[in-house]
Parts: sequence; structure tokens; C-alpha cells
Amino acid sequence: MQITDEDARPRLAPHVRLAFNAARGEYALLSPETVWVINATGAAIVELCDAQRTVAEISAELRGRYDQVAENDVRSFVALLVTKHGMEVHHG
Repeated sequence: MQITDEDARPRLAPHVRLAFNAARGEYALLSPETVWVINATGAAIVELCDAQRTVAEISAELRGRYDQVAENDVRSFVALLVTKHGMEVHHG
């Protein structure tokens, strides 16, 4: 799946939440049926996916935090979660 709409505004699916396991030092997306372990960069992307920001705005925000962030990487990460039903994309 590709996210090509410039107005696409991603957010976590209603049944998914981001959690941090302090004992393991790792982030995870939790749903009733699945746990996805993600890295800190993935968690930063998820935290910005609030259905208010576009993918381009999320990429720009992350470029302010990290040295190298490719907009296509953010799009690919969001698209992967959409295909796994962990994220939704609102258009417009």
C-alpha cells in the first residue's frame, strides 16, 4: 500500500495503543490480538499521528528532532501499520 494523498492524516486505530515497557526498554503497539514491538523512531512517528497532522507535517517535525528523516520512510511506516489494521488514514 502507498500513501500518496498529501492531505492524508494518520492516527492509531481505535483498538490500538502505544505503550512503553520500562523493564525491557522498548515501545510496543498493543491491540487485542497483536503486539508490535517498535523502536524509538517508530514511537515518535506514532505519537505524532493524531489525525491532525499530515504525513508531510509529521516528517518535517521529525526532521527537527533527528538528523536524517526521509518522508518516504514515514509514509512506508504508516502504510505498513495501515495494512496491519494498526493505523487509519483520514483524507482531507
